[in-house]
Amino acid sequence: MVLLILPRFLAADGLLFAFQESTVAGRAVVLALFIASIFSWSVIITKFRMIRFAKKQTERFFSIFRKDRHPLRLFEMGLTYEGSPAFEVYRAGCSELALQMLGSTEVDDTFSDRAAVADKITASQMRAVSVAMERAVGESGLRMESQMIILATAVSGSPFLGLLGTVWGVMDAFAGIAIAGTPNLAAMAPGVAGALVTTVIGLLVAIPAMFGYNFLVTSVRALIVQTDNFAAELSSEFEHRFVNFSRNN
Repeated sequence: MVLLILPRFLAADGLLFAFQESTVAGRAVVLALFIASIFSWSVIITKFRMIRFAKKQTERFFSIFRKDRHPLRLFEMGLTYEGSPAFEVYRAGCSELALQMLGSTEVDDTFSDRAAVADKITASQMRAVSVAMERAVGESGLRMESQMIILATAVSGSPFLGLLGTVWGVMDAFAGIAIAGTPNLAAMAPGVAGALVTTVIGLLVAIPAMFGYNFLVTSVRALIVQTDNFAAELSSEFEHRFVNFSRNN
């Protein structure tokens, strides 16, 4: 047990020693990497919670939607599943369909009766409904992908920023040795250690951000594909029930 814990303390002491021996430029780089780490972890946690909530709300929405095959039932009842991208597509499609079919998006006690006796819409009107759903899919995708640029920047930029601090620190260390005229290991080691700490910190920032970014991108893409598939399913259902293709456009 002691042998397992000891390397951790040594590693922590090594980082502390290296940081103490780093130059002002190196410490500035470490501070910038620390700020980048805070931003990347906040994005990871926020997006993870958002995706988990979106999946939960989407499951609830699908379970209710598929119990009653009438596509306008949930819209008529006024149920909401905020946070679900599929529900946003459903609400956008139903609102546009009601506007094209009834001339209004207002849902009241007479909505069901008015929809039952309303004329079917034309194919051109259905294209407007499809465009509204496609727009909702795109907006949901953009909302889910927002702030991902922070993680991408942390993944790609942190190692380079750490490398910059290391190169700068090594340059200062060799310049100091040349001025002092004492080229020995004892004189070089503190400066080199202080220079290398920025690369270590840069990798410690980039590696978790990389795993978080890959996980979030995969999850977001899965949600977007699911939402797009639902939009196609809903569009087909609307066409089957509410579109008269024999009418003139």
